[in-house]
Amino acid sequence: MARFTRIWKSAAPLAVWMLIALIPAPQGLEPRAWIYFGLFCAVVLGLVLEPLPAAAVGLLGVVTAAVLRLPFTTAQLSAKGFNGPTESVRWALSGFTNTTVWLIFGAYMFALGYEKTGLGKRIALLLVRALGKRTLGLGYALTFADLVTAPFTPSNTARSGGIVFPVARCIPPLYDSQPGPSARRIGSYLMWTAFAAQAVTSSMFLTALAPNLLAVELVRKTVKIDIGWSQWMVGFLPVGLLLILTLPLLTWVLYPPELKHSPEVPRWADEQLKAMGKVSRPEIGMAALVILALGLWILGRDVLDATTVALVVISLMVIGRIVVWDDIIGNKPAWNVLVWFATLVTLADGLARVGFVGWFAKGVAAMLAGLAPVTVMIALVILFFFVHYMFASSTAHTTAVLPVVLAAGAAVPGIPTLTFALLLCYSLGLMGVISPYATGPAPIWYGSSYVPQRDFWRLGLVFGFIFLGVLLAVGVPYLLLRGS
Repeated sequence: MARFTRIWKSAAPLAVWMLIALIPAPQGLEPRAWIYFGLFCAVVLGLVLEPLPAAAVGLLGVVTAAVLRLPFTTAQLSAKGFNGPTESVRWALSGFTNTTVWLIFGAYMFALGYEKTGLGKRIALLLVRALGKRTLGLGYALTFADLVTAPFTPSNTARSGGIVFPVARCIPPLYDSQPGPSARRIGSYLMWTAFAAQAVTSSMFLTALAPNLLAVELVRKTVKIDIGWSQWMVGFLPVGLLLILTLPLLTWVLYPPELKHSPEVPRWADEQLKAMGKVSRPEIGMAALVILALGLWILGRDVLDATTVALVVISLMVIGRIVVWDDIIGNKPAWNVLVWFATLVTLADGLARVGFVGWFAKGVAAMLAGLAPVTVMIALVILFFFVHYMFASSTAHTTAVLPVVLAAGAAVPGIPTLTFALLLCYSLGLMGVISPYATGPAPIWYGSSYVPQRDFWRLGLVFGFIFLGVLLAVGVPYLLLRGS
């Protein structure tokens, strides 16, 4: 059975590519562009089915396109002086020179520092000790623990699943709350609150979710707009603050715990902190570097590029022995993401290069002609948000859907392009709440079994509507007022 599964998962992307390639190219689109689109669809399906690791799927897609010289139009190929082999390999490797890709890698190194020094765990325990006397306070403690570590942890799986979940998972058994009949005593409330919180924090900061950084690069390539770290944060601030400050209370109302007080938890957290010992020199050093990076990202944009800041901080982490070089070269997730995102950036660039994105945008814009620009913008954001039910990967969703939806909306006369781009980007983290597979840490929280399957899907839909509603009701007028 396992062998059959591997075979069909490998065959399905190839079949999709062949099927699209056999269909005549639509009017106005060059056949080579249509074939490239088929390859792109095959890669996206491969990212969803994963017959091979995601990075390997992306690499195979880039190599195939380069060998067949698909990212080049017929006019380019026939132009005098065009060197096919050289131009193909330059295109294939272009993603590895992309500054955003290296910023993602750098942020993964920050997460490594949080984990190795124990700073992330200490922050979570301190918050639990301070706010944990009441169950509602525990909800806020877990939410704030995610929030504090979010700006420097682009893997929400590492942040939510690796830092917050181990702390949250230890609390319910203190009150005889186990998966099953006793889950609603306290466990269900805490697990859902913490899971929903990661969706909000993932949208609050550019570096809180790896697809955020990919999205910014796709926005730059598609509509020629640069979105900086501070610009992202300020643009989402009213939406993010409202959701963060009300989320534990909202869960308290919609999915209330049976137990309202939790006096044992602060004592447990205090014992855990005593076991960790005094704040170590590496923790202090890591905290100082985090503050340095945050300050330079917000205030130093005109002096240092965000990627340069990340590389400087990584260098200081090595010099200060917060991490050693073997930690960096041995961090497989970071190098895997580097290859994965470098190939995805390249493949997405190919869609624009062959003219597919422009062709699609013109077609959609023609269909939407006559509608109010803001109406079109809101409709496309809603579509972009709920299409995520079809994806088990935020990265695959970003790669496949963001460029075409963005280009389609931007082609509508009068649409506020920057506001539209920001709304699409902000929705990437928020949509992670909608299903047990919507984002990396979702299976971890779902797998705790404190929130039954039916409740998980129901709450995901309810909170998805709430998150999207707040984004549109608060975010749209705020961004338009700011001129974003």
